[in-house]
Amino acid sequence: MNTWLRFLIIANAAVWFGSAIFFTFAVGPAFFSPESKELFQGAYPYYSGAVAQLVIERFFKCQQVCGFIALVLLVADKFYTNRPLDRALGWLVAVLLGLSLASGYWLLPYMKKLHTTKYAQMSTPAQREFATTRFSRWHGASQAGNLLVMLGLLVYLRRVTTPPETQRFLDTSGVKS
Repeated sequence: MNTWLRFLIIANAAVWFGSAIFFTFAVGPAFFSPESKELFQGAYPYYSGAVAQLVIERFFKCQQVCGFIALVLLVADKFYTNRPLDRALGWLVAVLLGLSLASGYWLLPYMKKLHTTKYAQMSTPAQREFATTRFSRWHGASQAGNLLVMLGLLVYLRRVTTPPETQRFLDTSGVKS
């Protein structure tokens, strides 16, 4: 395999996995920290959530770009090495990319709507209660999905950093006895 292509595959996988870890354990919790509560004061839950949504949107864009790059690099690797496409790896990347696309283009807009309804002055108490309940459920589901994506990215990173197996036996089809 071309060392530059292998480097690009590994670098993309590292950025993809690293951004997920960094966002989940460093950036995300910062929006709901005591410092954020002090900064936003009376408007704390609404503004911290709104700002978090802006950053989450960019996080999903980063995840989607890394996913598309991974697909392109998998295809490039197939053509460059003339080996069959690793179907398991292809499916893993496709599922991870699909989850980030669904999160960015379906789940995030829906959760933004619920967040706005939850804190809107003009919302009725029933609307607020509905939005609060739904938001909590979808937030829990998104956290579980994020954990699965991180595990998938860890598997992907491990797979691309493991050198491809070489043939251990000599092909004897052309040898005369």
